[in-house]
Amino acid sequence: MNDAAKGLIVKVSGPVVVGRNIPNARLNDIVMVGNDKVPGEIIRIDGSDCSIQVFEDTGGVSLGEPVSNTHAPLSVTLGPGLLGMMYDGIQRPLEMLRAMSGDFIQRGLSVHPLDSEKRWEFTAKLEAGDKIRPGAVLGEVEEKQGRTHRILAPPDCEGVIGTINSGLFAIDEVIGTLNSGRELKLAHRWPVKRARPFSTKLDPKKPFITGQRVLDSLFPICLGGSAILPGGFGCGKTVVEHMLARYSNADIIVYVGCGERGNEMTDVLTEFPRLEDPNNGRPLMERTVLIANTSNMPVAAREASIYCGVTIAEYYRDMGYDVAVLVDSSSRWAEAMREISSRLEEMPGEEGYPTYLATRLAGLYERSGRVTCAGDPERKGSVTIIGAVSPAGGDFSEPVTQNSQRVAGALWALDPTLAYRRHFPSLNWNRSYSLYTVQLENWFRESISPEWQELVASMQMILHKDGELQEIIQLVGPDGLEDSQRITLEAGRAVRQDFLQQNAFSGIDASCSLNKQRLIMKAITLFYKQSLNAVEQRVPVDKILGIPQREELSRLKSIPENEIEQACAAFQSGLARELTALAA
Repeated sequence: MNDAAKGLIVKVSGPVVVGRNIPNARLNDIVMVGNDKVPGEIIRIDGSDCSIQVFEDTGGVSLGEPVSNTHAPLSVTLGPGLLGMMYDGIQRPLEMLRAMSGDFIQRGLSVHPLDSEKRWEFTAKLEAGDKIRPGAVLGEVEEKQGRTHRILAPPDCEGVIGTINSGLFAIDEVIGTLNSGRELKLAHRWPVKRARPFSTKLDPKKPFITGQRVLDSLFPICLGGSAILPGGFGCGKTVVEHMLARYSNADIIVYVGCGERGNEMTDVLTEFPRLEDPNNGRPLMERTVLIANTSNMPVAAREASIYCGVTIAEYYRDMGYDVAVLVDSSSRWAEAMREISSRLEEMPGEEGYPTYLATRLAGLYERSGRVTCAGDPERKGSVTIIGAVSPAGGDFSEPVTQNSQRVAGALWALDPTLAYRRHFPSLNWNRSYSLYTVQLENWFRESISPEWQELVASMQMILHKDGELQEIIQLVGPDGLEDSQRITLEAGRAVRQDFLQQNAFSGIDASCSLNKQRLIMKAITLFYKQSLNAVEQRVPVDKILGIPQREELSRLKSIPENEIEQACAAFQSGLARELTALAA
């Protein structure tokens, strides 16, 4: 493109640049700014002037430098090779950028998001003459060991196959053509701010299993659901998301580090490649895509990073996978929008956030869901979105938390008081809730146990009574309680410490199966009910609290999965024997 067909920079204000006379400018077009050709996005058009949010540092950019239009929105490349990759906010591979420029990324670098030289073994599933619709499965490649990558017809592709071939192909090579002449390849591009189409949206009926007892039992969410994880500094938001990435039942994990501190993202980038997937013993990175945009990186790329992650997740959903998007954190995303909005001199809303904050948050969480995928053969997939929120000072009344809470299906509220007591996950069971509990009742009843909901209700009742008694103790002290109330306090301690609290450093207790959760809940409920019966039979409470089963109850969570059935049966028989002896 010659200089006459380019616009010129007339204003630079931080990450926002104003270009004048950009040819054929459209809202959301990607443009190349300055002599270094730094990518940016047109976010406002005012006559001949276009406001551009630049995805890199604008230091050194001067007035009069050219601006060229790519005539395309911000898009990501979708194809085999995504799994195991680490990208920045606009899908540039960090390892390749480091190889080109060292530890500090030079401005204006452009790298293909996927390995364009690697050749994949493609197996066609269709033949010449087959009619395809958007989203149809053209064939398959093995992206990682035991993990199939289905090659999809782009969402805007429809027609009759003229040719299609199996064999070794690079992502940019033609694997087939339509009768219309359109070429088919292993990869295609898709705009990040446009949700990928699907056939029908389904009611979420299966749980997103986390391995964390407080989440799976008290506040479960569905595959295809959404949750927010608000908490102040030091409450363990990042650790919880790491645990979800490792132990959840999602097929694919997309982890978006949006505006987090560099040392936290360093931990993620160095630890994830060394972690083992507990489901198959393979490296965890083989089912993970990492997107890193730290707090010292440009805010415009931070705003784009979450859309990039969700679009990649929708792509794997369209293959029929269950995908989890872990966002850490949406507050930094909102802060990036606030900074760009202030540069544009827009009317500020509450606490300076743009007035469209609620709309953007709703649009993000609405991209979650369980769907019937477009195209043949029929497939079902889901995108589950879990967004950490970092309210300033731990104030849940601030706009990001409040607007997220309105559209997300669950609130997992982290409590600094619990965190300071080293109670992890530090989830406040009085403030948290889930709107998916009723939808999941049938699944838990049929797949785990008919008594599941009854046991969960028992845990909630004990916690509620324990909370009331804790307030009474503050007034009259523990000596003023009745014997039955002391039993309730002991049962409440068992629920809090022996059930809800987990040890992330323990290979046994870091994750807990639903069956083991059921057995521990049943053991606590039996201890509570049978101890109350013993009190009614005039058994001294001190003797009840001195039986060996009280200590056995505390050790149940440390017992391996293959021994828990036997241990709980021994606990149950021993409890009945000891209490019967005391009542005799």
